[in-house]
Amino acid sequence: MKRVVILGSTGSIGVQTLDVVGRFPDRLQVIGLAARRQQILARQVREFNVGAVSIGNVERTADFPEGTAVLDGPDGLETLATLPEADVIVVATVGRAGLAATIAALRAGKQVALANKEVLVMAGEIVRRVAREHSGTLLPVDSEHSAIWQCLMGEAHSAIHKIVLTASGGALRDWPVEALHSVSPEQALRHPTWTMGPKVTIDSATLMNKGLEVIEAHWLFDCPFESIGVVLHPTSSVHSLVQFVDGSIKAQLGRADMRGPIQFALSHPERWPFPELQIDIKDFGPLQFTEPQWERYPCLRLALDAGRRGGTYPAVLCAADEMAVELFIGGAIPLTAIATLVERVLDQHQGAEMPSLENVLAADAWARDRCTELYQAGNW
Repeated sequence: MKRVVILGSTGSIGVQTLDVVGRFPDRLQVIGLAARRQQILARQVREFNVGAVSIGNVERTADFPEGTAVLDGPDGLETLATLPEADVIVVATVGRAGLAATIAALRAGKQVALANKEVLVMAGEIVRRVAREHSGTLLPVDSEHSAIWQCLMGEAHSAIHKIVLTASGGALRDWPVEALHSVSPEQALRHPTWTMGPKVTIDSATLMNKGLEVIEAHWLFDCPFESIGVVLHPTSSVHSLVQFVDGSIKAQLGRADMRGPIQFALSHPERWPFPELQIDIKDFGPLQFTEPQWERYPCLRLALDAGRRGGTYPAVLCAADEMAVELFIGGAIPLTAIATLVERVLDQHQGAEMPSLENVLAADAWARDRCTELYQAGNW
């Protein structure tokens, strides 16, 4: 029996994680949940008989079952992430929210199933060092990184020639570039193959998500940026590939269903049956791969540049993008202004090369404020 804590249980990844848990009641037990949407959280607590929840810095508005420990305040996530009885901490939050809890869990020697890209993008060097020093383990949940992880099993690191991340191209991949300025949030949120939360879906439309994933892969698999590539693959059948020094290529294929990589992280080192995810190889159809059009996806270039610069630049990238995406979803700016705002914030940042966690969080806060100021001044 593995005892699981889910941070971000009411979001897309959190809900799908609970679906996986519900399929294996003899192997998985949820002992802690964290979320802001309390009515949904309370239903999850009742369904899975969860003993502890965190609701963050908000007033309690839901009735939780008698005996449930309700943690509020800024330390609730970290308390859940370090429960002595917990085996796996699923970090399914978005943005900076999961950073401190991830570090706390790794410092406690936990397995962390990481679905939050920004944690490693913002503070990859810090997170990896804490994991190494305290015997914590990072288990990738992103479909692309899960695919790479599976392709690398049994392989020597020295055998890697190149990691190749696949991208669907998002909801707008077939739109004329000149029409992207007029895209509505509803149109950008219609992802053709994956069901994800709004932030990740918009990042998919701009390909910012793929840039974040390149930075994440850099830290997860200890590969230089020049050995990590991106290709467009519209059907999302191949979740990612690894090319080896002898010319061989391994690819991991499967349904476009996040429950697959979630279950693999929870079942590792075993594979558990999931009949609904079985697929006949003939149903995949042609496998097509193309280079991204850089003029269509300026956010990809910005992310790769920030990753190579390192230091606090990736944290600024994440924070500015999060703010700009919120503005777009709220109808305040056009889609194309996301890249403009992010680039202007990055251009004005004075980075720290070897940042502490305090430096990272300060850069995050500065970027949010600067993005807001630029928006209010009409500099987008």
